[in-house]
Amino acid sequence: MVSGRSRPDAGDAPRRPSAAIGVGDRLFRGQLTLAGVAVLAVMAAVGLFLLLRAGQALRVQGWAFVTTEQWQPDVHNFGIAAVLTGTVLIAGVAVAFSLPLAVGTALFISEIAPRRLRRTLIALVDLMAAVPSVVYGLWGLFLLQGRMIGLSRWLSTWLSWVPFLRVDGAEPGQPLASDSVYTASTFIAGVVVALMVAPIQCSVMREVFSQTPAGEREGAYALGSTRWGMIRSVVLPYGLGGIIGGTMLGLGRALGETIAVYLIISPVFQIQPHILQTGANSVSSLIALHYGDASDFGMSALMAAGLALFLLTLVVNFSASWIVSRSRSGAESEG
Repeated sequence: MVSGRSRPDAGDAPRRPSAAIGVGDRLFRGQLTLAGVAVLAVMAAVGLFLLLRAGQALRVQGWAFVTTEQWQPDVHNFGIAAVLTGTVLIAGVAVAFSLPLAVGTALFISEIAPRRLRRTLIALVDLMAAVPSVVYGLWGLFLLQGRMIGLSRWLSTWLSWVPFLRVDGAEPGQPLASDSVYTASTFIAGVVVALMVAPIQCSVMREVFSQTPAGEREGAYALGSTRWGMIRSVVLPYGLGGIIGGTMLGLGRALGETIAVYLIISPVFQIQPHILQTGANSVSSLIALHYGDASDFGMSALMAAGLALFLLTLVVNFSASWIVSRSRSGAESEG
């Protein structure tokens, strides 16, 4: 009995193309797998080392380690509430300044700069990324800080209604008032860190912007788009993943920056939400400040602070990966 629906012959069924995997391909795949496993193993080893070394301090302090602002490990009164808040604030200020700077520079190099000038600009940006952090710290301490006080005073005078821009003890109506309330602040440290991370962000974004398909660029021009219209509707949507990835990469470095922040800030062990006011702190500068004279228990407390910074960095990186994986960057762009 013949069915009403004809059944295709087995020879007519679509077949999935397959390629023979040679010895070289197997070796290459094995090397990549080994490299990925090695990276995960190193990261797990670092986390396990910090956890083991921090165990003594965490057992003594418990949950109070997260909520205590003071840092006096020898009398069992210590925590990361102040330094972790300062770390996030400095990194936030850094990203707020570096993101528009990096995006604008990357777009200028990839879309606007003449071809003869492009290689020179790329080399200069890469050279800025290679400058040691101590150089940025010295430059910020002796040159930038004195020139940022006027901007800090202006912001606190006219925008003091914004809570984090208020400065306690400032006297905006007194021209001879001391400038010490504006020095060694979260704002100045964040600007210095922004100039450190902007070249890294710019390099990632520029590379992604340059991979925008030429056909989509030409299609936008063919529809009557201007250069800015092409950048807005084609390049920026295509490079969204690069913008997010570069920003998070810079944020990861900003969270762990040590020497530049250590040279600029005036450490305070209390939550300091006023970014223009003197006094700030960070986890990395705390470790650099107390590492040399720490007791055995104090060293365990510093390892606990390092573990908190390690976990914070992991959260930032995994969040960036999740955002990039859900974005349309590189897959399609608006017409």
